[in-house]
Amino acid sequence: MEDYIIKIFRESNETKENFVNENLTRVVAVIEAVTAALKDGNKILFFGNGGSAADAQHLAAEFVNRFVIERPPLPAIALTTDTSVITSIANDYDFVDIFSKQIRAIGQKGDIAWGMSASGTSANVVKALETAKKIGMVTVGLTGRDGGDVARIVDHALNVSSTSTPRIQETHITVGHVICEMVDFKLFRRPDSK
Repeated sequence: MEDYIIKIFRESNETKENFVNENLTRVVAVIEAVTAALKDGNKILFFGNGGSAADAQHLAAEFVNRFVIERPPLPAIALTTDTSVITSIANDYDFVDIFSKQIRAIGQKGDIAWGMSASGTSANVVKALETAKKIGMVTVGLTGRDGGDVARIVDHALNVSSTSTPRIQETHITVGHVICEMVDFKLFRRPDSK
């Protein structure tokens, strides 16, 4: 059992290392886009299904509350949290509409639409990102496998080139943390910080 545990940790580390080697300049571009949007008074809308829904909530909390440093709250919303909204949309329309209708309701030009899909093919994530683009929002996709439809339609695609959903999701939360920490640094670094 110990060998298998070590194997899992090694796979996770290798997946993250491969990700950063393949996506470093793209991560920097997302940091710049998020920083610019927040400086302009815009917000971040996070969404995804299953584990990605949990990651959406996790990352929204990091921006709204705080991450590592003490700083003012930043506007971020997880579109995965309001069960009344989600179930009414799914019931009255279709599950594919649960995020796109929320984007239409609260998304504005210049906001960030941050969709997460380990497969890159989640229909409701794709539809929400398409809706966001029509509004003039900046779109970010965190994906896995070959990136799927999500990676092909977003302004900023961050793809974990793995077929293992657990390794993809572990990398997603790591890159989310990195982006949050770097945005904090860019917005709130003290003059004496390096």
